[in-house]
Amino acid sequence: MEKFTGKVWILGDDIDTDIIIPTEYLALPTVEDMKQYGFSPLRPELASLINEGDIIVAGKNFGCGSSREQAPEIIKALKVKCVIAKSYARIFFRNSINNGLLLIENSEIQDVIKEGDLLTVNMGESLEFDGKSYEITSLPDNLMDIINAGGLVKAMQKRNGLI
Repeated sequence: MEKFTGKVWILGDDIDTDIIIPTEYLALPTVEDMKQYGFSPLRPELASLINEGDIIVAGKNFGCGSSREQAPEIIKALKVKCVIAKSYARIFFRNSINNGLLLIENSEIQDVIKEGDLLTVNMGESLEFDGKSYEITSLPDNLMDIINAGGLVKAMQKRNGLI
């Protein structure tokens, strides 16, 4: 079982794909060029503050809005370890898996954790914070294989012996 700890960044309910990456930045040539504008309508400074291994904790309906694949790509490019939310828009959920971004559903941690706190994730089992454990549901093995490979394309390349 994988276990990791990260610094928490708090976002609210209904964080849509236009907040994750505004439309006007989609014309930039690469996700690396776009990532500095991640979350800019809501918190212009956030992308520059996120460090590798950090964790986003959000409310319900994270990733609602358009189905743009760049939204999970931006979060992954910012080197966020995972997003924990009360619920996700379904197309965002699948786009995230296909891009190798780990999403965890939990409806309790948002009420007890604050931005800047450290949160430990025990994959497929629980979240640990302030001496308490919060149960999480594990993703099916086939989805974890995609995430662990770095996305669907890489998972299929690995499965077919191409990498």
